[in-house]
Amino acid sequence: MQNKSASLNPMQLEILQLFSRDMSTEDMQAIKRLIIRYFAQKAISAANQVWDEKGWNEEDAQKMLQMHERTPYKNGNDSGV
Repeated sequence: MQNKSASLNPMQLEILQLFSRDMSTEDMQAIKRLIIRYFAQKAISAANQVWDEKGWNEEDAQKMLQMHERTPYKNGNDSGV
């Protein structure tokens, strides 16, 4: 198997440069929270878009909460392990 070294994309390089500076733990935590909030908001926006496209309502949400669509295990072990 050939081992490919992964190169960093421009965003990853930018983040590395940002964190290479001297900064307090509080600043690092604040930056991490900003990044987390950014991606959380993107996920929420994507979910809202799907919700709107599908025309779902509160009744649909309640039905989804009651659904049990788990993939059964294929090894025949009933213990779920």
